[in-house]
Amino acid sequence: MINQHSENILNRQLETLNTSYEFSWFDRFCLWYPPGWLILFNRHWQHYHDHPDGWNWLEYGLFLIPGGFYLALLSRWLRLGCRSPRQEVGEFNSKYQQAFRQEVLAPIVKYYFRGELQNITNLPPAGSMIVAMNHAGMSFPWDFLTLGYLLGDARGWEVQFLANPVLFEHPWMIWWLPSQWSQVLGGVRAELNDFEAAIAQGKILLYAPEGVRGPLKGWKKRYQLEKFDISFIQLSDRYHIPILPVVCIGNESLHPWTINLKKLQRLFKLPFLPISPLMLVLILFPSMGVWAMRTRLRYFIQPLEPAGLETNSAKGRAAVYQQAQQLREKLQIQTNQLLK
Repeated sequence: MINQHSENILNRQLETLNTSYEFSWFDRFCLWYPPGWLILFNRHWQHYHDHPDGWNWLEYGLFLIPGGFYLALLSRWLRLGCRSPRQEVGEFNSKYQQAFRQEVLAPIVKYYFRGELQNITNLPPAGSMIVAMNHAGMSFPWDFLTLGYLLGDARGWEVQFLANPVLFEHPWMIWWLPSQWSQVLGGVRAELNDFEAAIAQGKILLYAPEGVRGPLKGWKKRYQLEKFDISFIQLSDRYHIPILPVVCIGNESLHPWTINLKKLQRLFKLPFLPISPLMLVLILFPSMGVWAMRTRLRYFIQPLEPAGLETNSAKGRAAVYQQAQQLREKLQIQTNQLLK
């Protein structure tokens, strides 16, 4: 966590800009050309933040040619004096989240992933809640980012998402994106202490009840919900925060035909390692790790699940597990109906 002084510096950086980020012809090209998405993310960050350890124009150009990312990586490593980029600590910044949402996410969500909310009447008034969704796709978490954008667009909510710690500290992520990128955009570590702290502060959190089991199941078991964790039920009751279930249709197609190789996954210390025919392209263009297949992401908002289950006793904990699996079964039935 950064202190209040550091947060004020970030806010002043955003306030003192005379103009917002405007797409150039190069940005439009990057949006059209899959290896350029990572360029767009970094260029947007560098517009709003000082980032001397970031990529430069020569390296951006190398991103766009087969195998060029490896030369760009070598160039940046030499330019930094044969060291890794500095690992800075960041904290959620709603102003930058809004800028990123309006200037980068909007065209991707609207025209590429064609995101849409269904059953909007089930959205509650503004307030703290846990938004629980089937998370899948074995790719960059576009289903989460798209839902966060759509909820912000529909209700003006500041939504944060629970993310695997790998998205904050893995060496690949530190080279791909600024080290504080995930935190500033609203990422909360998927660890109990951080999860509980965010709930206690009354935030709106996007949460995947299946945990990493959702993406791990691969293409063969698509749209088959795995066992739900119980922590979100427990915290919902402890802090009297309701749960808003959401069914996403389309996220399994973000990276189709995948299987997970557990040995390689453990070797590279990743939560999952998807293998598919698309991996041949990713070997030539590693910058496409933030890209996903074009699909239609539809989000079906379910009725709000109020808090209120006691969890203090052993019997209560058993009841929590039962409630979590009942919710999973309910969402599985709804998913099956929507797929038909």
